[in-house]
Amino acid sequence: MKKLLIIIIIISSGFGLKQLYLSKTANSTQLYGAKNQPINLLDETDPRIRIVYFGFTRCPDVCPTSLAMLSGALNQIDKTTLSQFRPVFITLDPERDDAKHAAEYAHYFHQTIEGSSGSLQTITQLAERYGVVFRKSELPESELKYTIDHSSYFYFLKPDGTLLTKVPHTMTPEPIVKAINELSQL
Repeated sequence: MKKLLIIIIIISSGFGLKQLYLSKTANSTQLYGAKNQPINLLDETDPRIRIVYFGFTRCPDVCPTSLAMLSGALNQIDKTTLSQFRPVFITLDPERDDAKHAAEYAHYFHQTIEGSSGSLQTITQLAERYGVVFRKSELPESELKYTIDHSSYFYFLKPDGTLLTKVPHTMTPEPIVKAINELSQL
């Protein structure tokens, strides 16, 4: 009986420590944007739905195409609907994309898109939370030295970070506009 009680205590302690770890890592999402100002992505005092895109500024095709489609979608909705959303670009390459560079890149596509960077640990935690797949691939014959292979989705999040829906890479703004219009009715 004593051994069973000890096993239950050990298992319970393990679950408790795991929950503590998960709650701390879920809250360690400090990103930085324009002028190196902190961006609190999971700010429940800001009621806007986040439209988050993970990419990197040296991406040759997928990221600029995706951000252009997001910009096109943002240009197709009225100001009242737009005010309900917070578009955020998160770099997957913090080694080369500091906060200032990520913000400038995002603003190139649309002034409402916040560009952000942070520690690789923070970005990895956020990426894992939403199922973003990315990896660094060496390019020995290139001046770039490496690229970032990654999945390409727009993640629509509640202020607390809960995933509402995601839209895959698209060649037209329509799927993004559709998601925005549906979510603006919530």
